[in-house]
Amino acid sequence: MVGSCPPMCLCVGTDAVCNEQGLTSLRHIVDHLPQGIYVLQLSRNNLSVLQPGIFSSANSLKSLDLSSNNISMLHAKALSNLSQLERLDLSNNPLLELPAGLFSDLDKLTELVLSDVGLRAISSEHFQGLARLRHLDLSLNRLAALPRGLLAGLPELEWLSLAANSLRGVPRAEFEPLAELQSLQLGGNPWECNCSLVEFKHWLEWMLYRGGEVDALECSLPKELWGRDIRAVPAEMFSHCAPRGGFLPCSRATDGQDLGVDGVADCVRQRYRAVSVRRAAATVVVAGVVCSIVCVMMVVAATYGCVYASLAAKYQRETRKGKVRKPPLDGGGEEEKAVEQEEKRELLPDVARKTEVAPPAVVVLSREVCV
Repeated sequence: MVGSCPPMCLCVGTDAVCNEQGLTSLRHIVDHLPQGIYVLQLSRNNLSVLQPGIFSSANSLKSLDLSSNNISMLHAKALSNLSQLERLDLSNNPLLELPAGLFSDLDKLTELVLSDVGLRAISSEHFQGLARLRHLDLSLNRLAALPRGLLAGLPELEWLSLAANSLRGVPRAEFEPLAELQSLQLGGNPWECNCSLVEFKHWLEWMLYRGGEVDALECSLPKELWGRDIRAVPAEMFSHCAPRGGFLPCSRATDGQDLGVDGVADCVRQRYRAVSVRRAAATVVVAGVVCSIVCVMMVVAATYGCVYASLAAKYQRETRKGKVRKPPLDGGGEEEKAVEQEEKRELLPDVARKTEVAPPAVVVLSREVCV
């Protein structure tokens, strides 16, 4: 009877916890859940089949955990009537494939966990109607490719994990619609770092440039790039790759933005520029400005030094020629004349000065001899 808690579960407030109870069927559990239950945990049981409409009496659920069971068969209508569901965890079940339309009634779903369910392929129709989805975990599967349009209907997606699959390459076009994506996990895939992955490499650099988070995308091929993160591989190593057509217009390109001569919007061209190229361009501009300022300062300093040296040399020459006179002192003109005589005496040769002094001594000597 609705209103009492099933004997194998623990009901606390709006939560019903039925983990590790060896359950093989849900009929007696769901039908006996009390009203107002928002969270139902059925992890680590022995559930193998989910019949259509099995949760019809629990349409108030907002979170459903079916992880770590043996579920291998899901009916397309197994999750019908769960229109309020916001979180669904089906991880660690041998699903192998998902029926079409399984999530069609879950228009309020924000988190979907499909980790380790053995998926080999997935269709773009599986995620139709999940416009509010923000968290999608597809890790630990066997996905070898992403079909076209798989993520196109998830405009609010913020967190995505494709780690530990069999992906060798992904088209950049699949990630262009994810304008809100902040975290992307790609590790554990055998990535082939060839020309087909160059455009996706540029998209990763753009995501990092706008503040997103991406784990390591390590190359498996070619051998010379084995184990290296493709984000750290210089763009010059892919210079031989011919540019491909089919650029997707960015969101602003439809607002009347001018297109270049090649028909590509400027905003798209900016997205295809590597982070290293943008930083290099900024470095060149800054270095050019700094060098220009330094060169101007050096020219000004050299000019000033040359002018000063010329003036100083001219002053020295004029001083030696006697063209420059010191201003007269307060004592009058006699001191000025004495200075002039002293300067003339310094200009006379030493022989002339000796000749000027010698005659008086000769006269005195001759007088002494006569006496």
